[in-house]
Amino acid sequence: MPIGLRVRRESGPIGPTALSFGQYSVRVHVEDNEGIAINNEPRVNERIHVDRVRLVGPGGEQVGVVRVEDALRLAQEAGLDLVEVAPNSNPPVAKLMDYGKFKYESAQKVREARRNQSNTVIKSIRIGLKIDENDYKTKKSQAERFLTGGDKVKFDLRFKGREQSRPEMGVRLLRGLADELAELSTIEAAPRAEGRNMSMVLAPLRKKSEAKSDQRRRREAERESRRARDAERAARSHGSEARGDVEPDKADA
Repeated sequence: MPIGLRVRRESGPIGPTALSFGQYSVRVHVEDNEGIAINNEPRVNERIHVDRVRLVGPGGEQVGVVRVEDALRLAQEAGLDLVEVAPNSNPPVAKLMDYGKFKYESAQKVREARRNQSNTVIKSIRIGLKIDENDYKTKKSQAERFLTGGDKVKFDLRFKGREQSRPEMGVRLLRGLADELAELSTIEAAPRAEGRNMSMVLAPLRKKSEAKSDQRRRREAERESRRARDAERAARSHGSEARGDVEPDKADA
């Protein structure tokens, strides 16, 4: 059960304040002795405890230095909020805006940024020097899928027995894969031998955020297409019922 609590600091260093009452969690809003909020929320409307503010209109126009009472009156007449956007200025800067709408749009931008956050992953694909044609095509398809999704691909090739004495064959195999995947990727780490293993890393040409955006657009287009088909079927069914389309009874012919 969250509890809101306002605390005024009269002296001592400014810092986070945490209070605990058994099973209850407490969020503390701390102000210094001049009423300046220490949390990240700006002061709004009657919480602005100063005599004058440098007022900015809703369109960014400069109104000038006015008494806070006059600024509050203008906000009320316009159906807007008075938000302190630069509390450390002299005098503080306050802007007329719809604070609820502003918070909602800010939260939407944060969520969108998180969705588009590119956390590139390295996908490993193991192959052998004597890989057959079908397995080669399968591994290549896997790499294409990973690269299209914005992830890197690391090919791990393991030599068996006397194959270790022919590293040039491993280089030729990996270079061939890189050439076939050149439309989707670039070589980030060239083929390199490490004991019985050889590896190569391919990086996608497109960012993962772009790949995610394309995937969302495709899903939305598919949903729209399904809705259109469903609506068309429903319209045809409704039209048939309205016309009373019924097969004539052949027995009456």
